[in-house]
Amino acid sequence: MSLPLHSSLLALLRAWPLYSCIAVASCLLWWQPAREVSAAVVIALYLALSLRCWHGRLRPRAAVDGPAQLVIAYASQGGQAQDFAERSAAQLRDAGQQTLLLPLNALDPNHWAAPRILFVVSTYGEGEAPDNAARFEQRLAADGIHAQSLEYAVLAFGDRQYRDFCAFGRRLDERLRQLGGLPLFDRLEADRGDPGVLRHWQHQLAHLSGDSNFSDWLPAPYQIWRLTGRHCLNPGSSGAPVQLLTLAPPSEQTSWCAGDIVEVGPRHALARIEALLHDVGLDPHELFDGQSLAAQLSRRHLPATGDLHGLDAEALLALPPLPHREYSIASIPADGAVQLVVREAFQADGTPGLGSGWLCRYAAIGEEIDLRIRSNPAFHGPDAATPLILIGNGTGIAGLRAHLRERAAHPGSRNWLLFGERNAAHDFLFHEELAQWRESGHLQRLDLAFSRDQPEKRYVQHALRDAADELRCWVGQGAAIYVCGSLEGMGQEVQQILLGLLGQTRLEQLTEQGRYRRDLY
Repeated sequence: MSLPLHSSLLALLRAWPLYSCIAVASCLLWWQPAREVSAAVVIALYLALSLRCWHGRLRPRAAVDGPAQLVIAYASQGGQAQDFAERSAAQLRDAGQQTLLLPLNALDPNHWAAPRILFVVSTYGEGEAPDNAARFEQRLAADGIHAQSLEYAVLAFGDRQYRDFCAFGRRLDERLRQLGGLPLFDRLEADRGDPGVLRHWQHQLAHLSGDSNFSDWLPAPYQIWRLTGRHCLNPGSSGAPVQLLTLAPPSEQTSWCAGDIVEVGPRHALARIEALLHDVGLDPHELFDGQSLAAQLSRRHLPATGDLHGLDAEALLALPPLPHREYSIASIPADGAVQLVVREAFQADGTPGLGSGWLCRYAAIGEEIDLRIRSNPAFHGPDAATPLILIGNGTGIAGLRAHLRERAAHPGSRNWLLFGERNAAHDFLFHEELAQWRESGHLQRLDLAFSRDQPEKRYVQHALRDAADELRCWVGQGAAIYVCGSLEGMGQEVQQILLGLLGQTRLEQLTEQGRYRRDLY
């Protein structure tokens, strides 16, 4: 094979997903006039693909054009953290992010390599840093180090059977907070590579990159739930519709806690899939493992062009599954159903988003939904005697509502909600329920911020700032602070407001005591 041909093939394979290469190979084998040439090119494609995989595994860091937008730094002794750091970098690069991959010792805390750094770290021995991170930890402990301009996140690997579970990841997170770093979201701890935690990390990567078109590293073991209700919460809003979805569990024994999350397996519109299959002469109703070809394909990534020509049923069923979508649960088990608050999203071409399109548009009432509840102990509520300050915006009301419903079973709990949306007339989500709780005293205080109701936009973080004295009083009386909603904007600005009102040392204490928790997306 000549060098120009090798370079061209490698470039092609970098640009195309694997299933596109399979489609090309299938078409070449079908090309009757020149079977020998076709076979030779197929072999060349295979060799180039193998070279691509080999090249990607050996390369220690991502090649970038220009300065990196984001750095992924790993600390790995046995290879697990490095493997998932490499997967993270690949997902971000596929989303168009300029990403640099580094062992932690190659990072200089005196000169941060990018404004955002993601740390994927393991713990070694008796709570020690892995060998390729020990020097960095020593340098990070030195005087004169600052991280005020750094946004970061930590994925820590560990094993709860050991006393020093995720000790290095926890020390790293605590030190970065002390230095003024801004956590993008709360530290994630993967106990023995917990698949749910790793899927959540992927979900957060998708939010950071703005591209949710990824493949799950570890698919969710879904159950079959049923969509029983769909109600628009903001009719007439200038923003996208927000739907309250009700889903019936597969059994009466299903349980969860306020703060938990559902992972939903989305699907393409079945009518679209059937039309695509008819267009290439395949029977959409042909059964495979008890399901029709159309139903199977509705759960899988389609080629970027949407063109299925050249792919037979076997090749279509080999396409990767669609990525899961995560939503905060807005109800409690006593309600008898999971309720979700989902804002309809739209792609650049105006078509509905994958997850919200399925749940809010395509799935019929009574339809089966692939769903799994994932425990989220980092956002479980405090005991009823602990005063609770809840802060959120938009669909973030879902997780906060679940906490309020859970605490309603304990009369006398003290609760304060700060909530922001667009217009009071159309976007006051759950306004009747919140008004009843305010009247009954279940909500001791309710602060609202509707950004479009006055010439100068007012957001929930402004309501928080204006309630500074009351906030300090509640915190002094032992209150916990829970934040749920958008990472960009609200989550970051609430963090800065809290730092200004309470001070960095006090906020670190609240975090260590489990009294400051965030569920941001």
